[in-house]
Amino acid sequence: MNFELSNPQQLLRETTRLSLSKACTKKSVRHLMETHTAFDSALWQTVIDQGWLALHLPENLGGLGLGLVELAVIAEETSRACMPGPFLPTLWAATLLAGINEPASNSQYLNSIIEGKLKATVALLESGTGWNVDDVQLALQKNGSGYHLSGRKAFVLDAAAADLVLCVVRKEQDLALVAIPRETPGMSFTASSMLDATRKLYEIEFNKVSINNGQVLATGEPARQALEHALQVATLVVCSETVGAMQWVLETTVEYAKTRKQFGQIIGTFQAVQHQCADMLLYTESARAATRFAAWALTAGEADSSKAVSIAKACCSDIGHKVCNHGVQVHGGIGFTWEHDLHLYLKRVALCEFLFGDANHHREKIACAILD
Repeated sequence: MNFELSNPQQLLRETTRLSLSKACTKKSVRHLMETHTAFDSALWQTVIDQGWLALHLPENLGGLGLGLVELAVIAEETSRACMPGPFLPTLWAATLLAGINEPASNSQYLNSIIEGKLKATVALLESGTGWNVDDVQLALQKNGSGYHLSGRKAFVLDAAAADLVLCVVRKEQDLALVAIPRETPGMSFTASSMLDATRKLYEIEFNKVSINNGQVLATGEPARQALEHALQVATLVVCSETVGAMQWVLETTVEYAKTRKQFGQIIGTFQAVQHQCADMLLYTESARAATRFAAWALTAGEADSSKAVSIAKACCSDIGHKVCNHGVQVHGGIGFTWEHDLHLYLKRVALCEFLFGDANHHREKIACAILD
């Protein structure tokens, strides 16, 4: 593949950056961090108008039919702007619904997401479980002609802002995907402690929530395949977000090193500072290359695309915090202050390291794939 962006992809990056510079200022980000949901309707309308949620979806499902390299470009720019709100979980949910490809669920839910009428999230994790779909234990219980659901899901992204929860459960030992509107009786949401206040995490408790047969979107192998593909796409988006945050830290740190004086000299002339900036550039470009290759491989349907995604995630998880640490060190005391925006990106990278599996999780997946 060509790691350089094509002219249309460069134009996409420029227009995305321009849109976010107007709709997502650091002042508005800090304001939204203090709210319950970090959701802003005007910013969300920008996301919908630009078609970012449907960028990678097939045209026959209402998407734009572009590839995951283009989606990676968008995600990198949203993170460079430190965009808050439910973009990531809604994108994850839309990818999952498209993977199921059931006309009923597409018309009822996916089209509404693309049109901006619904925000969604996916409830996968449970207390003490990991990111593997086989770890899911929460099960539907038969209740007359339908089911009821009791139990908990943990670390659900932006659940308070979502209109729809796609819950991954067990149905007679098979994996199943259930669509539950947020206002359904029996659901309660509890905010979880978080590091990145631009991205809210919640625990959802289900207390005999009634589920009808129409809400069960997929079971068995179709559910598994859709889940695994959607997880790969979401993991790729998080890698791109990490790269976007790293790029902002790199640019800001280099600019600071060009202007900050110490002992009567610009600190950028000190060799120790130059070495740190050079390392930041190397780390950022390495993570970007790994991410773009994974995006290309997944779009092209390459046999080793899942390994490429895991390599990208392990790479980004390992070195993302290194770039942020170098940025703080070069900035010195001001890098530790609340007033400087550096901490926003350090926290974004720290959460991205956890989301969809850390480096150890993905190294284990790579090892298993090699042994198989």
